[in-house]
Amino acid sequence: MGKTTHAVVMTSCARFLIPIENHKKLMKLLENLNWRYATKSFNPDKKVSAEHIKSLKEAVRLSASSYGLQLYRVLVIENPDVRSELRKVSYDQKQITEASHLFVFCTLTERFEEGIDEYFHLLFQTPGANKNELNSYWNTTKLMVSGMEETNRKSWMEKQCYLAMSTLLMACAELKIDACPMEGFEKERYDSILGLREKGLNASVIVPVGYRSDFDQTQYRVKVRKDQETLFISLP
Repeated sequence: MGKTTHAVVMTSCARFLIPIENHKKLMKLLENLNWRYATKSFNPDKKVSAEHIKSLKEAVRLSASSYGLQLYRVLVIENPDVRSELRKVSYDQKQITEASHLFVFCTLTERFEEGIDEYFHLLFQTPGANKNELNSYWNTTKLMVSGMEETNRKSWMEKQCYLAMSTLLMACAELKIDACPMEGFEKERYDSILGLREKGLNASVIVPVGYRSDFDQTQYRVKVRKDQETLFISLP
């Protein structure tokens, strides 16, 4: 009888442990998001480990993307000589060379239909895939994307890069890695230096990652954000 009661009690407790653990994880995420900031100065002597870079890549890989298509590519640049050249066309912002690595999110300028095909070929390999349904979905998706005006398609693809970038920033915060999302750079010059045109790519947004310098005064500022009452509108 005692053993049965003990098992029941443990089972009952377990029902409450999962929500509590989820709440703790959420609170930790919020704590880490409050910790992060757009780092203005990195410690050039501290490097992000290969293991953590791999984890950041995986986070980006799992990021949300319209239709799951991931019509972008991400360059991860460590080479100091290349980053020195990029700094010259990034308004001499020191994060480019001080950081451990530089993530460059790029949209596809051509062959986007091949990118769609890549995704659906992966879908066909999943267990239980319904080929008839997938073929219909495949054709509809290609028609939708190819039917966009070029400017609208470019804007849509750039939004996908920003979704992936947001996931990178959250992953960095979770690992206590500093980052700085940046739009202040000459995109065409990046394309030229990195040979992106030949790859059918166009630089969209960049993120240096590394570890903050003790001399970066920005880290000591109070994080300022609008309150929930201002930011959110609840509709009945």
